[in-house]
Amino acid sequence: MSTLLSDAAACDDNAGARARITLPYPRFQRLGPIPWMPWVMDGVDYKLLSVNGRNGGFTCLLKVKPGVAAPIHHHLGAIEVLVMEGDICYDTDDIGRPGDYIFEPAGDIHQPRTANGCVLFCVFDGPIAGLAGDGSIAGIVDYKLMLEMAERDGVAAHVHR
Repeated sequence: MSTLLSDAAACDDNAGARARITLPYPRFQRLGPIPWMPWVMDGVDYKLLSVNGRNGGFTCLLKVKPGVAAPIHHHLGAIEVLVMEGDICYDTDDIGRPGDYIFEPAGDIHQPRTANGCVLFCVFDGPIAGLAGDGSIAGIVDYKLMLEMAERDGVAAHVHR
């Protein structure tokens, strides 16, 4: 018997624990059919997966075209990024490639770029502020804006709220 099946059998022996299982189980999302939509930065498309009204954050996929440098921006909350395809860097001595992970703490200000394009799985733990040339805030992207964009673009039905 496989470990998974033997674990399930063990649960059957423990009615108290089994009664606490949350039903219905969450469902996997098929992301392939969801179209990529233009994001707030030129050369970047998004697929919104979830929003978090408690911290203003959101989870999404970002698809960045080759040669794109993001505008300088300020993370008001931390962000976790998993590189799914392509490359991304802040410094050419440290290039993220498929399977690589980075944690950017709240307060970071930077300007990532990609040579060949990339697809990123991103968990924003709060809003992100784009900065103008003089360092002032040019705009803020938070869960409300992301949800408004997804609703406008007709790709919000699957978004976890």
